[in-house]
Amino acid sequence: MLSRVADYIYWMSRYIERAENYARFCNVNFNLSLDLPSGISEQWLPLLSATGGLELYTSLYGKVSKNKVVHFLGLDEKNPNSVYNSIVNARSMARVLRPEITRELWQQINTMYYMVKNGLEKKILLKKDPRLFFRNIRKGCQLLYGIFDATISRNEAWHFGKIGQCIERADETSRVLDVKYHMLLPTTEVVGSPTDLIQWVALLKSVSAYDMYRKKNGKLTPWGISQFLIFDDSFPRAMLHCLRQAKSSMHAVTGNYTGYLNNAERQIGMLTAHLEYSNISEVFSFGLHEYLDDFQIRLNEASTAVFSTFFSVNNIIKRH
Repeated sequence: MLSRVADYIYWMSRYIERAENYARFCNVNFNLSLDLPSGISEQWLPLLSATGGLELYTSLYGKVSKNKVVHFLGLDEKNPNSVYNSIVNARSMARVLRPEITRELWQQINTMYYMVKNGLEKKILLKKDPRLFFRNIRKGCQLLYGIFDATISRNEAWHFGKIGQCIERADETSRVLDVKYHMLLPTTEVVGSPTDLIQWVALLKSVSAYDMYRKKNGKLTPWGISQFLIFDDSFPRAMLHCLRQAKSSMHAVTGNYTGYLNNAERQIGMLTAHLEYSNISEVFSFGLHEYLDDFQIRLNEASTAVFSTFFSVNNIIKRH
């Protein structure tokens, strides 16, 4: 497979996953703002902090408000990570990849592109309730996942797509878990209160983990929820599960199933092992925010290693 093709498939999958995750964040946070007791301020600043967009948002809009944050994360063309730009970028990648992907996949990406384009033109997010728009984005992305899995052969293209999806998903799960830390920054008085419980439930729902968590663990506790989202080996959005899937697909690409042949395999393997041999007691002793921050740094290093190993022109020339 050409390096350029692999790179585009990898990033197309990441952009689709990013769009769905941002739609999840906005939809759940909107619901949370409706469920919070009177007198409790809406939690939109933590969403900006967790998604890494606070600095850009502040430079563009200044004061944090619900409508502006929803627009910034949803349809703002100036935000490179907005739902709008993620879908536009995914379509740009898919356009180049048309000979490599199926007609059904291209048609669905094209459909989503016109959905966000029309949403921007009609300023749908400025209406009273933007949740329908975000639900449609989620459904559209989930349909894309199904089409990708149902119509693409399990070849290098499929595995590069999975690597991109899983790296992006692990990163976003760590960020949504970190939202809880940012919610507690102003005060710790809500710890153990009904408001605290509402926030933890919203966190689970933002990654569609509420039902699976309750089936497995029952009682809602910060320790249990954190352990589930970090260390569960069967839930598809848990950080450990995502890394194991990325590692498996990477081995399938290289044909190596023991140890590592390149820096990308090494970085992904080290980070996977780090989670496999950690436990939730160590996480909370170290500090949940600090642990997640360290994870995100190491995941970025692994992502850089994937680029330099498989997509970098200089590295390809050296290998040949």
